[in-house]
Amino acid sequence: MDPYLMEWGGLLLRWAHVITGIAWIGSSFYFMHLDASLRAVPDIPAGKGGATWEVHGGGFYEVKKYLEAPKHLPEEMIWHKWQSYSTWITGFFLLVWVYYAQSELYLIDPAVRELSPLVASAIGLLSLAIGWAAYDGLCRSPLAKNEKGLALAVFVLIVGMAYGFQQIFSGRGAMIHIGAVMGTIMTANVFMIIIPGQKKVIAALMAGQSPDPTLGKRAKIRSTHNNYITLPVVFLMLSNHYPLTWSTPYGYVIVGLVLIAGAAVRHFYNVRHASGRDLWWTWVAAALCIWTAIWISLSASPQGRERLGLAPLVEPALAATLPQAPAPVVEIITSRCSMCHAREPVWASIAIAPKGVLLDSPEHIARQKSAIRMHSVMTHSMPPNNLTGMTLEERRTLALWVNQK
Repeated sequence: MDPYLMEWGGLLLRWAHVITGIAWIGSSFYFMHLDASLRAVPDIPAGKGGATWEVHGGGFYEVKKYLEAPKHLPEEMIWHKWQSYSTWITGFFLLVWVYYAQSELYLIDPAVRELSPLVASAIGLLSLAIGWAAYDGLCRSPLAKNEKGLALAVFVLIVGMAYGFQQIFSGRGAMIHIGAVMGTIMTANVFMIIIPGQKKVIAALMAGQSPDPTLGKRAKIRSTHNNYITLPVVFLMLSNHYPLTWSTPYGYVIVGLVLIAGAAVRHFYNVRHASGRDLWWTWVAAALCIWTAIWISLSASPQGRERLGLAPLVEPALAATLPQAPAPVVEIITSRCSMCHAREPVWASIAIAPKGVLLDSPEHIARQKSAIRMHSVMTHSMPPNNLTGMTLEERRTLALWVNQK
């Protein structure tokens, strides 16, 4: 596919994904806060709902919640579901566009496992369905009666899948896929559980019948899960731009630590909104988790390992059959780019190769052919500000190479 189209397509999909994600996360946080701030009012029976007053945009709002149907229901109601659906749809197409259409660049790492683009993409897609099926099975099992036990089981499931992804994909691909699995779980909760259950409740109320109370309880559990894993999902989606998070063999441990940290922060605010209590220990727990994650990430950097007093990294051997860049190209890239894009960068203030891209061998350079085309031939964005003085003649040499069929 035309590289200009790939670049613009990725940008527009990412833009749409961020916008819809903001809308979904905002509404999720708002309704969790709203539920926690409801207070009893005379016109709603005790235990059947509540109301709260809000100030925003120069106006006053009275918001009421009914657990049973009020005397009058309007013909039209706002359903908060499309924020979730559109976030997943844009995220799915972004995953396909970046990681499956360009799998040899972003998803497949021969040093981890040699896969064909088709097989790698199929594994990625299948994992989304497996992740949801396993999570839903846990929520429907007897374990669901134990809130803490269920949370622990879901935690083990996510960390276990993160470990599995690391045995199959590149570090970057593994991290983005565990985020995609969690995002799929969140949207499937809305599409498969929360909205269908709400429709059944409304149908029963409109018919003058008592709705099944398990529908509301089930929806509340899934909504709470969504709320607690929102912050970790956002972290994982951002992490693919920061190789220190995924270039370590212990990336799955970082996933677990971020899960705990994000849930702890959400718990602080959920309790504060519900009771006014401030559980400051949650921030301490979150800080300890993030600090531990940072410590683990240092093990991915040769300079970091030296600081920690650990043994030097042993680079995985590349297959002898991998393509190699020609000598003139290797000479240019080595002299202009490898001071940053090496296993151990020598450029000041760079601890690990930007975005995990290595350009320190003929095999690594050949693997990044598409990226070199985009950043050093088509746009001249690399080297940044042309710090190393790559000449136009050198760029022409690179252009001849990257345009070869």
